[in-house]
Amino acid sequence: MNGRVYLDWNATTPLRPEARAAMIGAMDVVGNPSSVHAEGRAAKALVEGARAQVSAALGADGADIVFVSSATEAAALACAGRGLSCSDVEHEAVSAWCDASLPTDANGIVTVADPARSALQLANSETGIVQVLPSGLAVADLTQAFGKLPLAFNWLGCDMALVSAHKLGGPKGVGALVIRRGLDVPAQLKGGGQEMGRRAGTENILGIAGFGAAAEAASRDLADGVWERVAEIRNILESALSADGNMTISVGKDGSRLPNTLCLVTSGWKGETQVMQMDLAGFAISAGSACSSGKVRQSRVLRAMGLNEVDASSAVRVSLGPDVTQDQALRFADAWSKARSRHLARAA
Repeated sequence: MNGRVYLDWNATTPLRPEARAAMIGAMDVVGNPSSVHAEGRAAKALVEGARAQVSAALGADGADIVFVSSATEAAALACAGRGLSCSDVEHEAVSAWCDASLPTDANGIVTVADPARSALQLANSETGIVQVLPSGLAVADLTQAFGKLPLAFNWLGCDMALVSAHKLGGPKGVGALVIRRGLDVPAQLKGGGQEMGRRAGTENILGIAGFGAAAEAASRDLADGVWERVAEIRNILESALSADGNMTISVGKDGSRLPNTLCLVTSGWKGETQVMQMDLAGFAISAGSACSSGKVRQSRVLRAMGLNEVDASSAVRVSLGPDVTQDQALRFADAWSKARSRHLARAA
Protein backbone atom coordinates (compact mmCIF):
# COMPACT_ATOMS: atom_id res chain seq x y z
CA MET A 1 0.00 0.00 0.00
CA ASN A 2 3.07 2.27 -0.03
CA GLY A 3 2.50 5.38 -2.13
CA ARG A 4 -1.25 4.86 -2.34
CA VAL A 5 -3.54 7.84 -1.79
CA TYR A 6 -6.91 7.35 -0.10
CA LEU A 7 -9.55 9.67 -1.62
CA ASP A 8 -12.71 7.90 -0.44
CA TRP A 9 -13.31 9.54 2.94
CA ASN A 10 -17.09 9.76 2.41
CA ALA A 11 -17.20 5.95 2.27
CA THR A 12 -15.27 5.52 5.50
CA THR A 13 -12.46 7.26 7.34
CA PRO A 14 -9.22 6.05 8.89
CA LEU A 15 -9.54 5.26 12.59
CA ARG A 16 -8.45 8.22 14.72
CA PRO A 17 -5.70 7.61 17.29
CA GLU A 18 -8.06 8.91 19.99
CA ALA A 19 -10.68 6.33 19.02
CA ARG A 20 -8.13 3.53 18.90
CA ALA A 21 -6.84 4.44 22.38
CA ALA A 22 -10.37 4.60 23.81
CA MET A 23 -11.24 1.22 22.35
CA ILE A 24 -8.08 -0.41 23.69
CA GLY A 25 -8.85 0.99 27.12
CA ALA A 26 -12.42 -0.32 26.91
CA MET A 27 -11.13 -3.85 26.35
CA ASP A 28 -10.20 -4.03 30.01
CA VAL A 29 -13.72 -3.10 31.14
CA VAL A 30 -15.20 -6.49 31.96
CA GLY A 31 -18.67 -5.62 33.23
CA ASN A 32 -22.06 -5.54 31.53
CA PRO A 33 -23.48 -1.98 31.57
CA SER A 34 -26.81 -3.37 32.82
CA SER A 35 -25.24 -4.99 35.89
CA VAL A 36 -25.42 -3.14 39.21
CA HIS A 37 -22.11 -4.31 40.69
CA ALA A 38 -18.88 -2.32 40.50
CA GLU A 39 -17.79 -3.89 37.21
CA GLY A 40 -21.16 -3.18 35.65
CA ARG A 41 -21.13 0.40 36.90
CA ALA A 42 -17.69 0.91 35.35
CA ALA A 43 -18.99 -0.30 31.98
CA LYS A 44 -22.06 1.89 32.34
CA ALA A 45 -19.87 4.90 33.10
CA LEU A 46 -17.90 4.27 29.93
CA VAL A 47 -21.08 4.19 27.83
CA GLU A 48 -22.49 7.31 29.48
CA GLY A 49 -19.20 9.14 29.06
CA ALA A 50 -19.25 8.41 25.34
CA ARG A 51 -22.89 9.45 25.16
CA ALA A 52 -21.95 12.80 26.66
CA GLN A 53 -19.10 13.19 24.15
CA VAL A 54 -21.36 12.51 21.17
CA SER A 55 -24.07 14.78 22.56
CA ALA A 56 -21.62 17.65 23.06
CA ALA A 57 -20.13 17.27 19.57
CA LEU A 58 -23.62 17.23 18.08
CA GLY A 59 -24.94 20.18 20.06
CA ALA A 60 -27.68 17.90 21.36
CA ASP A 61 -27.87 18.80 25.05
CA GLY A 62 -31.23 17.64 26.37
CA ALA A 63 -31.80 15.15 23.54
CA ASP A 64 -31.58 11.36 23.83
CA ILE A 65 -28.58 9.71 22.17
CA VAL A 66 -29.47 6.09 21.39
CA PHE A 67 -26.50 3.95 20.37
CA VAL A 68 -27.19 1.48 17.55
CA SER A 69 -25.11 -0.59 15.14
CA SER A 70 -25.03 1.93 12.29
CA ALA A 71 -26.75 4.91 10.71
CA THR A 72 -28.65 2.33 8.66
CA GLU A 73 -30.17 0.86 11.82
CA ALA A 74 -30.84 4.38 13.10
CA ALA A 75 -32.72 5.12 9.87
CA ALA A 76 -34.88 2.04 10.31
CA LEU A 77 -35.63 2.91 13.93
CA ALA A 78 -36.51 6.49 12.99
CA CYS A 79 -38.43 5.92 9.75
CA ALA A 80 -40.04 2.47 9.67
CA GLY A 81 -43.82 2.56 9.71
CA ARG A 82 -44.08 6.36 10.03
CA GLY A 83 -45.34 7.14 6.52
CA LEU A 84 -42.59 9.66 5.83
CA SER A 85 -41.70 11.22 2.49
CA CYS A 86 -38.19 11.75 1.14
CA SER A 87 -36.48 12.41 -2.18
CA ASP A 88 -34.46 10.22 -4.54
CA VAL A 89 -31.23 11.86 -3.40
CA GLU A 90 -31.56 10.30 0.04
CA HIS A 91 -29.36 7.41 1.03
CA GLU A 92 -31.11 4.09 0.45
CA ALA A 93 -31.04 3.40 4.18
CA VAL A 94 -33.62 6.19 4.46
CA SER A 95 -35.49 5.85 1.17
CA ALA A 96 -36.12 2.16 1.90
CA TRP A 97 -38.59 3.25 4.60
CA CYS A 98 -40.06 6.35 2.94
CA ASP A 99 -42.13 7.40 -0.04
CA ALA A 100 -39.55 8.96 -2.38
CA SER A 101 -41.90 11.63 -3.71
CA LEU A 102 -40.19 14.91 -2.77
CA PRO A 103 -38.96 16.82 -5.84
CA THR A 104 -35.29 17.58 -6.46
CA ASP A 105 -34.11 20.38 -8.75
CA ALA A 106 -31.13 20.44 -11.10
CA ASN A 107 -28.93 21.80 -8.31
CA GLY A 108 -29.75 18.86 -6.05
CA ILE A 109 -31.97 20.91 -3.74
CA VAL A 110 -35.05 19.17 -2.34
CA THR A 111 -38.41 20.87 -1.80
CA VAL A 112 -40.11 19.77 1.41
CA ALA A 113 -43.83 20.54 1.62
CA ASP A 114 -44.57 18.90 4.98
CA PRO A 115 -41.47 18.80 7.20
CA ALA A 116 -43.24 16.97 10.02
CA ARG A 117 -43.78 14.01 7.71
CA SER A 118 -40.47 14.12 5.83
CA ALA A 119 -36.88 12.90 6.04
CA LEU A 120 -34.01 14.88 4.51
CA GLN A 121 -30.23 14.65 4.50
CA LEU A 122 -28.13 17.65 5.40
CA ALA A 123 -25.36 16.65 2.96
CA ASN A 124 -25.33 14.16 0.11
CA SER A 125 -22.67 11.47 0.17
CA GLU A 126 -22.20 11.35 -3.62
CA THR A 127 -22.27 15.03 -4.60
CA GLY A 128 -21.56 16.75 -1.28
CA ILE A 129 -24.50 19.09 -1.91
CA VAL A 130 -25.76 20.67 1.31
CA GLN A 131 -29.45 21.25 1.97
CA VAL A 132 -31.13 23.89 4.10
CA LEU A 133 -33.18 21.81 6.53
CA PRO A 134 -36.66 23.12 7.27
CA SER A 135 -37.68 23.55 10.89
CA GLY A 136 -39.91 20.81 12.23
CA LEU A 137 -38.35 18.10 10.07
CA ALA A 138 -39.20 14.57 11.23
CA VAL A 139 -35.80 12.99 10.45
CA ALA A 140 -32.50 14.60 9.47
CA ASP A 141 -29.67 12.47 8.09
CA LEU A 142 -26.51 14.09 9.44
CA THR A 143 -24.24 11.16 8.61
CA GLN A 144 -22.00 12.94 6.09
CA ALA A 145 -22.21 16.39 7.67
CA PHE A 146 -21.35 15.45 11.26
CA GLY A 147 -17.74 16.40 11.91
CA LYS A 148 -17.33 18.27 8.60
CA LEU A 149 -19.83 21.12 8.96
CA PRO A 150 -20.73 23.33 11.94
CA LEU A 151 -24.09 22.06 13.16
CA ALA A 152 -26.13 21.55 16.28
CA PHE A 153 -29.09 19.23 16.63
CA ASN A 154 -30.74 21.76 18.93
CA TRP A 155 -30.49 24.47 16.25
CA LEU A 156 -31.94 22.33 13.49
CA GLY A 157 -35.36 21.96 15.08
CA CYS A 158 -35.83 18.37 13.88
CA ASP A 159 -37.34 15.48 15.80
CA MET A 160 -34.61 12.90 15.08
CA ALA A 161 -31.20 12.69 13.44
CA LEU A 162 -28.93 9.88 12.18
CA VAL A 163 -25.16 9.74 12.68
CA SER A 164 -22.40 7.16 12.21
CA ALA A 165 -19.02 6.72 13.90
CA HIS A 166 -16.93 5.54 10.94
CA LYS A 167 -17.64 8.69 8.90
CA LEU A 168 -15.65 10.84 11.36
CA GLY A 169 -12.75 8.64 12.41
CA GLY A 170 -14.55 6.22 14.71
CA PRO A 171 -14.96 2.46 14.29
CA LYS A 172 -17.33 0.73 11.93
CA GLY A 173 -20.35 -0.97 13.44
CA VAL A 174 -21.70 1.79 15.68
CA GLY A 175 -23.97 4.77 15.11
CA ALA A 176 -26.62 6.73 16.93
CA LEU A 177 -30.15 7.99 16.64
CA VAL A 178 -30.63 11.40 18.22
CA ILE A 179 -34.16 11.90 19.52
CA ARG A 180 -35.85 15.04 20.76
CA ARG A 181 -36.52 14.29 24.40
CA GLY A 182 -40.09 13.24 25.08
CA LEU A 183 -40.68 11.86 21.58
CA ASP A 184 -42.09 8.34 21.57
CA VAL A 185 -39.91 6.02 19.44
CA PRO A 186 -40.82 2.37 20.05
CA ALA A 187 -38.01 -0.18 19.99
CA GLN A 188 -37.68 -2.48 17.01
CA LEU A 189 -35.17 -4.73 18.76
CA LYS A 190 -36.92 -5.87 21.92
CA GLY A 191 -35.44 -7.66 24.89
CA GLY A 192 -33.60 -6.21 27.84
CA GLY A 193 -34.73 -2.61 27.46
CA GLN A 194 -31.26 -1.11 27.01
CA GLU A 195 -30.70 2.36 25.53
CA MET A 196 -33.65 3.97 27.29
CA GLY A 197 -35.94 1.22 26.02
CA ARG A 198 -35.32 2.15 22.37
CA ARG A 199 -32.80 -0.56 21.41
CA ALA A 200 -32.43 -3.84 23.27
CA GLY A 201 -29.17 -5.77 23.38
CA THR A 202 -25.96 -5.43 25.38
CA GLU A 203 -24.18 -2.28 24.26
CA ASN A 204 -21.15 -2.45 21.96
CA ILE A 205 -18.81 -0.98 24.58
CA LEU A 206 -15.70 -0.95 22.39
CA GLY A 207 -17.44 0.72 19.48
CA ILE A 208 -19.25 3.22 21.69
CA ALA A 209 -16.02 4.22 23.42
CA GLY A 210 -14.38 4.76 20.04
CA PHE A 211 -17.38 6.73 18.78
CA GLY A 212 -17.27 9.08 21.76
CA ALA A 213 -13.55 9.74 21.42
CA ALA A 214 -13.82 10.26 17.65
CA ALA A 215 -16.74 12.68 18.02
CA GLU A 216 -14.83 14.75 20.56
CA ALA A 217 -11.72 14.84 18.34
CA ALA A 218 -13.79 15.68 15.26
CA SER A 219 -15.36 18.59 17.10
CA ARG A 220 -11.90 19.93 17.93
CA ASP A 221 -10.81 19.61 14.31
CA LEU A 222 -13.83 21.54 13.14
CA ALA A 223 -13.18 24.33 15.62
CA ASP A 224 -9.50 24.43 14.60
CA GLY A 225 -10.33 25.01 10.92
CA VAL A 226 -9.11 21.64 9.70
CA TRP A 227 -11.93 21.26 7.18
CA GLU A 228 -11.38 24.77 5.85
CA ARG A 229 -7.90 23.63 4.87
CA VAL A 230 -9.37 20.49 3.30
CA ALA A 231 -11.70 22.73 1.26
CA GLU A 232 -8.71 24.73 0.02
CA ILE A 233 -7.03 21.57 -1.27
CA ARG A 234 -10.31 20.36 -2.79
CA ASN A 235 -10.65 23.68 -4.63
CA ILE A 236 -7.06 23.48 -5.88
CA LEU A 237 -7.75 19.97 -7.15
CA GLU A 238 -10.96 21.09 -8.81
CA SER A 239 -9.16 23.96 -10.55
CA ALA A 240 -6.43 21.60 -11.75
CA LEU A 241 -9.00 19.23 -13.22
CA SER A 242 -10.79 22.01 -15.12
CA ALA A 243 -7.69 23.93 -16.25
CA ASP A 244 -7.55 22.36 -19.70
CA GLY A 245 -11.16 23.12 -20.59
CA ASN A 246 -12.12 19.45 -20.59
CA MET A 247 -15.59 18.03 -21.01
CA THR A 248 -16.01 17.06 -17.36
CA ILE A 249 -18.84 18.39 -15.18
CA SER A 250 -18.16 19.08 -11.50
CA VAL A 251 -21.56 18.46 -9.94
CA GLY A 252 -22.67 21.01 -7.34
CA LYS A 253 -19.71 23.32 -7.97
CA ASP A 254 -21.81 26.47 -7.89
CA GLY A 255 -23.72 25.66 -4.71
CA SER A 256 -23.05 24.76 -1.10
CA ARG A 257 -21.09 21.51 -0.72
CA LEU A 258 -19.21 19.52 1.85
CA PRO A 259 -15.66 20.88 2.07
CA ASN A 260 -14.06 17.66 0.86
CA THR A 261 -16.22 16.35 -1.96
CA LEU A 262 -15.95 16.36 -5.76
CA CYS A 263 -18.44 14.59 -8.02
CA LEU A 264 -17.05 14.41 -11.56
CA VAL A 265 -19.02 13.41 -14.65
CA THR A 266 -17.26 12.71 -17.97
CA SER A 267 -20.00 11.59 -20.33
CA GLY A 268 -19.50 8.05 -21.62
CA TRP A 269 -16.55 7.21 -19.34
CA LYS A 270 -18.05 4.63 -17.03
CA GLY A 271 -17.62 5.38 -13.34
CA GLU A 272 -16.57 1.84 -12.49
CA THR A 273 -13.93 1.99 -15.24
CA GLN A 274 -12.50 5.16 -13.75
CA VAL A 275 -12.41 3.57 -10.29
CA MET A 276 -10.45 0.58 -11.60
CA GLN A 277 -8.04 2.73 -13.58
CA MET A 278 -7.34 4.98 -10.61
CA ASP A 279 -6.97 1.98 -8.31
CA LEU A 280 -4.26 0.62 -10.57
CA ALA A 281 -2.62 4.06 -10.52
CA GLY A 282 -2.61 4.04 -6.70
CA PHE A 283 -5.65 6.16 -5.88
CA ALA A 284 -8.82 5.05 -4.06
CA ILE A 285 -11.96 6.82 -5.31
CA SER A 286 -15.53 5.60 -5.74
CA ALA A 287 -18.41 5.52 -8.19
CA GLY A 288 -21.19 6.87 -6.00
CA SER A 289 -22.15 5.68 -2.53
CA ALA A 290 -19.98 2.92 -1.07
CA CYS A 291 -23.18 1.06 -0.18
CA SER A 292 -23.82 0.66 -3.92
CA SER A 293 -20.29 -0.36 -4.92
CA GLY A 294 -20.06 -3.51 -7.00
CA LYS A 295 -23.48 -2.81 -8.48
CA VAL A 296 -23.18 -1.63 -12.09
CA ARG A 297 -25.92 0.95 -12.29
CA GLN A 298 -26.51 4.61 -12.78
CA SER A 299 -26.66 7.01 -9.85
CA ARG A 300 -30.17 7.57 -8.48
CA VAL A 301 -28.95 10.87 -7.08
CA LEU A 302 -27.76 12.23 -10.41
CA ARG A 303 -30.86 10.96 -12.21
CA ALA A 304 -32.99 12.81 -9.67
CA MET A 305 -31.02 15.95 -10.55
CA GLY A 306 -31.94 15.53 -14.21
CA LEU A 307 -28.80 13.94 -15.65
CA ASN A 308 -29.38 11.42 -18.43
CA GLU A 309 -28.62 7.71 -18.13
CA VAL A 310 -25.19 7.91 -19.75
CA ASP A 311 -24.02 10.80 -17.58
CA ALA A 312 -25.48 9.31 -14.41
CA SER A 313 -23.39 6.17 -14.98
CA SER A 314 -20.26 8.21 -15.77
CA ALA A 315 -19.75 9.78 -12.36
CA VAL A 316 -17.02 9.31 -9.79
CA ARG A 317 -16.71 10.74 -6.30
CA VAL A 318 -13.43 12.03 -4.95
CA SER A 319 -13.62 12.74 -1.21
CA LEU A 320 -10.67 14.12 0.70
CA GLY A 321 -9.76 14.12 4.36
CA PRO A 322 -7.37 16.00 6.63
CA ASP A 323 -4.54 13.57 5.87
CA VAL A 324 -4.59 14.33 2.13
CA THR A 325 -1.85 16.74 1.06
CA GLN A 326 -1.89 19.20 -1.81
CA ASP A 327 0.85 17.21 -3.50
CA GLN A 328 -1.20 14.03 -3.31
CA ALA A 329 -4.26 15.82 -4.69
CA LEU A 330 -2.27 17.18 -7.62
CA ARG A 331 -0.74 13.75 -8.28
CA PHE A 332 -4.28 12.42 -8.55
CA ALA A 333 -5.25 15.28 -10.85
CA ASP A 334 -2.37 14.38 -13.16
CA ALA A 335 -3.16 10.66 -13.21
CA TRP A 336 -6.89 11.16 -13.69
CA SER A 337 -6.47 13.82 -16.38
CA LYS A 338 -4.14 11.55 -18.38
CA ALA A 339 -6.65 8.69 -18.12
CA ARG A 340 -9.46 11.01 -19.17
CA SER A 341 -7.46 12.21 -22.18
CA ARG A 342 -6.95 8.60 -23.25
CA HIS A 343 -10.69 7.98 -22.92
CA LEU A 344 -11.60 11.08 -24.94
CA ALA A 345 -9.08 10.14 -27.65
CA ARG A 346 -10.62 6.67 -27.97
CA ALA A 347 -14.12 8.13 -28.03
CA ALA A 348 -13.29 10.68 -30.73
